[in-house]
Order: sequence, then structure tokens, then C-alpha cells
Amino acid sequence: MQAVFWVSVSWVLGVYLGYPLLLKALATIRTKPVRKQAQTDEALPFVSILIAAYNEEDVIEATLRNKLSQAYPKDKLEILVVSDESTDRTDEIVQRVSAESDIPVRLFRQSPRQGKTAGLNLLVPHAQGDILVFSDANSHYAPDAVRTLVQNFADPEVGYVTGKMVYTHPDGSLVGDGCSAYMRYENRLRELETLTGSIVGVDGGIDAMRKALYTELRPDQLPDFVQPLHVVDKGYRVIYEPGAILKEAALGEETREFRMRVRVSLRAMWALRDMAHLLNPLVSGGYSYRLWFHKVLRYLVFIPMALAFLASLLLSTVSMGWLVIFALQLFGYLLAYAGTDGYFASARPVRFLSYFVLINAACAVAFWRFLKGEKQVIWQPRSG
Repeated sequence: MQAVFWVSVSWVLGVYLGYPLLLKALATIRTKPVRKQAQTDEALPFVSILIAAYNEEDVIEATLRNKLSQAYPKDKLEILVVSDESTDRTDEIVQRVSAESDIPVRLFRQSPRQGKTAGLNLLVPHAQGDILVFSDANSHYAPDAVRTLVQNFADPEVGYVTGKMVYTHPDGSLVGDGCSAYMRYENRLRELETLTGSIVGVDGGIDAMRKALYTELRPDQLPDFVQPLHVVDKGYRVIYEPGAILKEAALGEETREFRMRVRVSLRAMWALRDMAHLLNPLVSGGYSYRLWFHKVLRYLVFIPMALAFLASLLLSTVSMGWLVIFALQLFGYLLAYAGTDGYFASARPVRFLSYFVLINAACAVAFWRFLKGEKQVIWQPRSG
């Protein structure tokens, strides 16, 4: 049992502490800077912004006007919206904005409803841009976000760029909860991964890629994960650009966040199975280790967490030391539960602990659904 406990602890620490420390060490030895550069309006490439929408009447107009106000040459920008058989006023609103805009805004309707991935497959052949920018229907970019993303493609080795997402309250102020703390950790990893090669994992609401590298995906595949993997497979880099900011409303309720995390984790697990050849270091070199530590072993961290808890419980009768170790874990989980509401929810460390437990519980549910062969292609906006 002691061996089980220490192996489990090593797994968790290796994923969350060992991996970033390894990246930091690699970054001190050898870095791969992105050869990005500011470009004149004349030198900028044509950009197509793609938006998949389903019943987004409450947010779609604000999102479109946000994109239309980007600090990017108007004659080098277009917006393509696919309405996934929306039953509300989404289509009407897009058409009205299109009629008022001096930048092309084109609406495509997908019927029957097939989900975001199929919608993007429908849009891409109609896109005129050399660069595709992917936005969610509720994503609000900083005014210079598109230009900041695009400048990275001056480096011929870069094939895909993701920006930085921050969660906001309804009044626009930044959210300071456990989710944001976790995102700061993720973004630091992305910075280190970019310094040493390619990142693993992107924010689907503010991504850009070369149209020539786009791969048509199955409707059940997660475009935010599988598309970047195909880009790496083709020999190009996937990088993080923290200067391109996306503000997105926080889900707020833990149940909604949990459902979203289950959905994303489930689709990512299927993506890893589909692209399993990249886990082989003989195929993808150092990128395989990034996939293993940042994704595979991370998604399965709930296993060593459960084993460590069980092992310490069984060992708690052996000595006072093991009893203390078990008690500390039990206290941590109880504190995480308390962090979802009430007095303790105001403490930042407790909120972070609560979110850490939430995402690993979501991974456990997603893994069970994965083992059962379940897939999730479509879902309700902002509800998971």
C-alpha cells in the first residue's frame, strides 16, 4: 500500500509540477522564438472569421459588431456565420448586421443540426482568407486581437495560433475565482511550450490557422484539439499569443462548469485516440511527451488521487503518520466541497482547490463515458 501511495503522489506531482519544471529547464537550454513581426496594412493577409452559432440571439449581434470593429483593414476581412439550424432570431440578426456592414458578413444555414465541427467544415470552402480565425458566438476580442494573432504567421514555421482567454463578470470585470487561477497556470504552461516548440491545447474561441492546413474533421471530433494536432502532424508549430485577448462570460454555476468540463474532456479523449500515433516519440519526437504529460496523464489524474486516498485510509491504522496523511486528504476534499458555496468560498486558495477537484471529477465522469463508447457532438450553448 505504501508503494501505491507514493507512486500515486509522484504521478500527480509529475504532471502538475514536474512537467512545467522540465519545460522551464528546456527553455533555459534552447528556445525557439517565434519570428513574428508587425506588418503594414498592405502586407497583411486576408482573414476570414468563422463563427458557429446555435440559438444565439442574445449574444450574436454584440459578437459580430465586436469583430467588425477590429483594428484590421476592412478590405482584408470577412465574417462567415453558420447557423446550426437555429430556431430563434439568430439568422435574422446576422442578416440585419450584414445589410448594415461595409465588411462582408455571410450567413450559411446548416440543416439538420450537426454541431460546430460540421459547421466549420461547411464554412471553410467558402472562406476567401489565407488565415482562418475561429470565434465562438459569445466571444469578445480586444480591438487588436486579430492583428496580434496574424502577425505570428510571418514565421513560416507557424501554422496555428491561439490567444488568451479571460473570464469576466456581467459588468466586464475579471473573474478572480479558481477557474481563472487554473487558467493562469495553463497559460504559463503554454508560454513555456511555445518557447520550446509547440503547445498542447488551445482556446477555441480565439484561434487562427493557415487555411491551407485545414483538415476536414468528422462531426464528432473536437476542432479545438484535433485541428492543432493535424497542424503539428504536418510539421508546423502551434503557438500561444498572450497579446491576443478574448473576454468571455464565466459560466458561474459549478454545475454548468462541470458539464462543460465533462463534455470537453470526453471529446478530447476521443481526439487522443484518433491521433494516438502522435503519442509515439518515434513519430512526433518531443511533442509526444507533451501530449502524455499535458493531456493523457493529466486527464487520468483522478486515478492516482483516488488510489492515494484509499491507500492512506488503509494505512491509517498502521501509524499516526499515515493517519495524519489520510486526515489531511479528507480535510482537503471537505474544504473543496465547502469552496463551492458559503463562507469558505470567498478564500482564493479554497476556490482553487475546489476547481481542481471539480475538473478531475469531470475527467473521471468523462473517462467512464469514454469507456462506454459515448460521444457528444451537439449541446446547448453556455450550458454544457
